[in-house]
Amino acid sequence: MTQFRFAAGAALASVVTMFLLTASAHAAAKDYRFEVVKAQPAGKNLTDVSVKLTHNPDDKPVTGAVIFQTKVDMGPSGMGEMTGKVTPQPADAAGLYHFRTETGMAGTWALTLAAKVQGETDTVRGTVTFDAK
Repeated sequence: MTQFRFAAGAALASVVTMFLLTASAHAAAKDYRFEVVKAQPAGKNLTDVSVKLTHNPDDKPVTGAVIFQTKVDMGPSGMGEMTGKVTPQPADAAGLYHFRTETGMAGTWALTLAAKVQGETDTVRGTVTFDAK
């Protein structure tokens, strides 16, 4: 009987630990935000966009994130089917991530990003808007 209680207690502890680890992992991605720092014309139908990734609890910029997925579209202007091309540029030491976007027309565009941050299990996702001229 004592062995059964011990085994049941150990199983319960394992389940609780898995739940807590899963809960904290899901909350971690919400602790980050992407922000546009600058969007400037870079030629005909080109806009250079600089984005900062910030850790919300301490409001510090995140350096060294690996941004592995990008998408740009005119969703904010009511034309989500209008997409463009995104070319990542080198990040800088200050924690700014740079992108060259090819937009087919002027208007408000959405840049959607997915990143891996060192020490976090979840993918950090976010969307920022910018005006293409």
